[in-house]
Amino acid sequence: MRIEAKYSHLNGEEYLLVHRKQLWDEVKEVIAAVDAASCRTKVSREKTMPGKVLFSPADMNRAFKDGLKVRGWSERRSTFWLTADEKLMRGIYGLPESEQKRAIEQAGYEPIMSYNQTDFVKERVAVEVQFGKYAFVAHDLFVKHLSFYVSDIIDVGVEILPMKELEREMSSGVAYYERDLLNVLRQGRGVPAVPLVLVGVAP
Repeated sequence: MRIEAKYSHLNGEEYLLVHRKQLWDEVKEVIAAVDAASCRTKVSREKTMPGKVLFSPADMNRAFKDGLKVRGWSERRSTFWLTADEKLMRGIYGLPESEQKRAIEQAGYEPIMSYNQTDFVKERVAVEVQFGKYAFVAHDLFVKHLSFYVSDIIDVGVEILPMKELEREMSSGVAYYERDLLNVLRQGRGVPAVPLVLVGVAP
């Protein structure tokens, strides 16, 4: 695959070039090594394109996962505890996980465990590869990357998306770079408040 377009939000790419150039080079190497043609394996069952052979999100995700894992990128989870009391939640957000739970219990509430998960993290850089439904990208950008950044786990997030030319050859409802670029731009320059690089890929 090739990088067709990219957007640096809050100097995300500039940060990588100065502080994590090797990791940025690794991400680009992985993208270049993905054989898109070998991922055209999904036979469509949709009424609008029955029998058409499409690019498989599962196969493309697997190719990216294999390339990143062999270079030392791994999954990272951030666990936290929740309750419905807004004031209490604001007071405990920055505390360690065990202290969050204890504070909720001491206040007389039932603690609810939750977590955010990022598929690939290495040396404070997170990468999400998103060939799924379009709603998942907003969760990546405004929840996953932002949460890991606010929690001081990462310094920058990278979101890899199909370009429209690739999305046309996939099942309906898949995210694509051009739309999600607009979704970021229309929020204003400071939202989401995390340095990001949006990367659009194509065969």
